Amino acid sequence: MQEVSWNDFAFALLRYCHAASVLISYGEIRNRPGNMPMQTRQLGSTDLVLTTVGLGTWAMGGPWEYGWGPQDDGEAVAAILAALEAGINWIDTAPAYGLGHSEELVGQALRQTRHRPIIATKCGILWNERKEKVVHLKRDSIRRECHASLQRLGVERIDLYQMHWPDPPQDIEEAWEEMARLADEGKVRYLGACNFTVEQIERVGRIYPVASLQPPYSMLRRDVEKELLGYCAAHTIGVVAYSPMQRGLLTGKFSHARLAALAPDDHRLRAPEFQEPAFSAALELVEGLKKTAERHGRTVAQLAVSWVLRRPEVTAAIVGARRPSQIAETVGAADWNLSRQDIDEIETLLAQREKKLAGRS
Repeated sequence: MQEVSWNDFAFALLRYCHAASVLISYGEIRNRPGNMPMQTRQLGSTDLVLTTVGLGTWAMGGPWEYGWGPQDDGEAVAAILAALEAGINWIDTAPAYGLGHSEELVGQALRQTRHRPIIATKCGILWNERKEKVVHLKRDSIRRECHASLQRLGVERIDLYQMHWPDPPQDIEEAWEEMARLADEGKVRYLGACNFTVEQIERVGRIYPVASLQPPYSMLRRDVEKELLGYCAAHTIGVVAYSPMQRGLLTGKFSHARLAALAPDDHRLRAPEFQEPAFSAALELVEGLKKTAERHGRTVAQLAVSWVLRRPEVTAAIVGARRPSQIAETVGAADWNLSRQDIDEIETLLAQREKKLAGRS
């Protein structure tokens, strides 16, 4: 009989228990095309039940230090409305995205729809006159940011209020205390942390419960697997992963020509994964991923998102969009559960990528 390690047994048990909970909460969302069901998962110990794919609005905000190049506001609002019609029930945004403009676009869309999605936004990043980010976690700033977000979004209460970055780290307790006051006052429902370490989660958790963690997680960024995912599962903290498609790199639509054609102010031109040799290695990986995706009649983008969702500790994945046509593709990842064969094939491809990069360095 093959010997099974305790870690393998524990992970298999966790997957089984989570699959059971998904089946229990599996509901049909009427507005999804064709009345097809979309999977949902409960966010930690909260009463928020999220569709496994949420809409991210980072790229919609337009030009700023970490912008994605020119963006048409009409297409952005149409993408938000398309996401809601497709059955996505939550939106993630932030004041920093387009220096408040992303929240304004979400507010515009909410005024044009009957849907009332769960709204998640953030605090802790401001900007200067040069559109450069400025981190600030002082008490008075957090309160002003919350009031400004409520006004831009046009809502009376924010469902999930998240600290965008634990920076400066010495001020996270002061900011969290003020966020807790906002929760006690009914301006926000739950508090979440983005880009935190376990140690930082524990620091703020002594002040007020941490409902969720928002970390980067993709095939190309797996640091959360080492400690954070296990910690969140053990402490019933929801996980909403951002950049599952690694800023578009894992969509199957990038090439050297497309990279060269990005707008000069597109922040991806400065991102490490878009530099050589990492960029070429990613393109090679995507070619391998296409075979797995095509076997199921799916796209690489859907495969990338479903791969993140394979982990039972992950509540949902934030999938960005800039136009309605992108929504139609990415929502397909919400109801695709990868097989063991699919996962093993991807692990082999990722190991080959790491070996090639090690040989090139």
